[in-house]
Amino acid sequence: MKAAIIGYGKMGREIEKLLRERGHEVALIIDQENTHDFTAERLQGVDVALEFTTPSTAYENLRRCIECKVPVVSGTTGWTERLKELEAYCQAQGSALFYASNFSLGVNLLFRLNRQLAKLMNRFNHYEVAIEEVHHTQKKDAPSGTAITLAEGILCELDRKEGWVNEPTAEANQIAITSIREGMIPGIHTITYESADDKLELRHEIKNRRTLAEGAVVAAEFLCGKVGVYTMEDLLQ
Repeated sequence: MKAAIIGYGKMGREIEKLLRERGHEVALIIDQENTHDFTAERLQGVDVALEFTTPSTAYENLRRCIECKVPVVSGTTGWTERLKELEAYCQAQGSALFYASNFSLGVNLLFRLNRQLAKLMNRFNHYEVAIEEVHHTQKKDAPSGTAITLAEGILCELDRKEGWVNEPTAEANQIAITSIREGMIPGIHTITYESADDKLELRHEIKNRRTLAEGAVVAAEFLCGKVGVYTMEDLLQ
């Protein structure tokens, strides 16, 4: 598999290491210093691109890959109000997109557990639910995309008779999310249900970026040669 890496920060470097370990070729690396190389000509022959950049650049980066018919995997957060638009464009172009707010296997299991717990807790209205996320100080968006996904999962399971709307993304802020930025922490997410008498928590901690990079590379292997829009749900089936 010939891969392009778009965004050569800490994640990009970890992805490069894992691609080479798994026997893949890194055919192109794009970062701030060589954006002029991000062209259709340079993307020719690339089987899949992995995009981990910034909220302000992600949409255009992904759109360019889609236009060039290069399947693209992205984990950039903070821009996803335009994700549905991009997914529709990808389908119309006959290209391929794989998006996840978090590529950690453990986090994606947390997403499932979170929804199951929310469904159970929906019967007990004396609990208050809150989410806390902790990340390194260089993370640009807050709350994290993972925290927003967790909030959406909870809202999907809430009783519609209580007045929740049918588009949870628009109402994710109805779940209290606390964002903390400190040190070099890769990511900690905690969902808490608390009453006057007890507290129940789901918690996941990422120890290093390797788990995120590995998930992204596995997603790239999965996406290679495909057409359409995919998520971690498709990968984990």
